[in-house]
Amino acid sequence: MLLRGIISSPLPSSLRLKTHKNLTVSAQIKTQPTTASSNNYTISDQALESRGFVLRRTIEELNLDHLNSVFVAVGFPKRDPQKIRVALENTDSLLWVEYTKTSKPVAFARATGDGVFNAIIWDVVVDPSFQGIGLGKAVMERLIHQLLLKGICNIALYSEPRVLGFYRPLGFVADPDGIRGMVYSTRKQKKKK
Repeated sequence: MLLRGIISSPLPSSLRLKTHKNLTVSAQIKTQPTTASSNNYTISDQALESRGFVLRRTIEELNLDHLNSVFVAVGFPKRDPQKIRVALENTDSLLWVEYTKTSKPVAFARATGDGVFNAIIWDVVVDPSFQGIGLGKAVMERLIHQLLLKGICNIALYSEPRVLGFYRPLGFVADPDGIRGMVYSTRKQKKKK
């Protein structure tokens, strides 16, 4: 799914988000970094804090076992915490939301890339107990904003087909201009007879 055009005013906060996990989408942004300002966030940082949530932008204070439990809760396979750490250390931008009552992560997304032209968004997750209150959108809006400020103009993401509707209002489009994504597969291919 590709991100195109100007990031316009976000959807009203009364709109509920659907459950989502990652799979396959690609994105290209044709916006100037100045078009996405922090004033355009659907939910402000202050509103999140008043609801008991804190936005974090580093892996400091991120308990990888708790993050892994969110991954598992949304249907990802359980991951080796050491491999998660390596992935996060090689991540260019990340955002996660901590629920202050439990000090646990409840929403997360990250992006990798070349730091100049291209980025791929990975692991967009929201704990099922906290879905539908805007945390996924809050994380995505801020992650996109961070990438735009770096001047990155091509943003791709992976998504399951059932949640493409979550990404479209954020500016992502599937297969723009006939562009198709491909993924290398290690699955054995059936021999042709």
